[in-house]
Amino acid sequence: MTGTLAGDFDYETHGHGYATVRRPDPRIAARVHAALGDARTVINVGAGAGSYEPADRYVTAIEPSAAMRAQRPASAVPAIDATAERLPFDDNSFDAAMATVTVHQWSDTAQGLRELRRVARGPVVVLTFDGDALDLLWLARYVPELVAAERRRYPAIDAIRELIGTTTQVQPVPIPIDCVDGFTEAYYARPEQFLDPQVRAAQSAWGFVDEDATTRAVTNLRRDLDSGAWDASYGTFRNQPEFVGSLRLIVGHP
Repeated sequence: MTGTLAGDFDYETHGHGYATVRRPDPRIAARVHAALGDARTVINVGAGAGSYEPADRYVTAIEPSAAMRAQRPASAVPAIDATAERLPFDDNSFDAAMATVTVHQWSDTAQGLRELRRVARGPVVVLTFDGDALDLLWLARYVPELVAAERRRYPAIDAIRELIGTTTQVQPVPIPIDCVDGFTEAYYARPEQFLDPQVRAAQSAWGFVDEDATTRAVTNLRRDLDSGAWDASYGTFRNQPEFVGSLRLIVGHP
């Protein structure tokens, strides 16, 4: 990564398929929106292509990547080019702040979280993954390098809690079997999706796995799917309506 990036992943080069593959799942969205409480003004930091932004509130979106800003739908507010670490707003400017699947990509996560707390009068809502639970997904057996890379990226849940509120709640978020947001655990019951390079390209984790490890993982997964070995080991996932893995919703109150 170069020093000109706002975070740890080059979305200008690799972020162009996110609006298609990484669509907000309505069931996860409902949990995020409920956590915002009765907030009318919301700042969405690391807003990307607009996933999980509530349509019934006044949203201010912050996104440093031009490629991601360009993918925002016409119905979404234009995003401001700024970073989490330096939000261009006064203290207590918003009823609530949100950051969904983004805090691990910030250049200074602690400072970004302090900024969320500074500009929000009410709840700070963070949707993220627990690095300690990443190996609950069978994919870890095929590409342990991906789990190792992700564990280095994701901030500890307790560290997030400490920075976003004096009282906090952590909620495990069940992932539905037909989840339309294409992060890795969304395909717990659809292993064939990992054979698709477009799916992998919309999951930043693969950008931290070298080409040899990716090729090995895809080759071994394809072999096991063709032979039936994957179904023999993990086939029960295909009929499991939800998967409780590493996805967490953290809510902090002042």
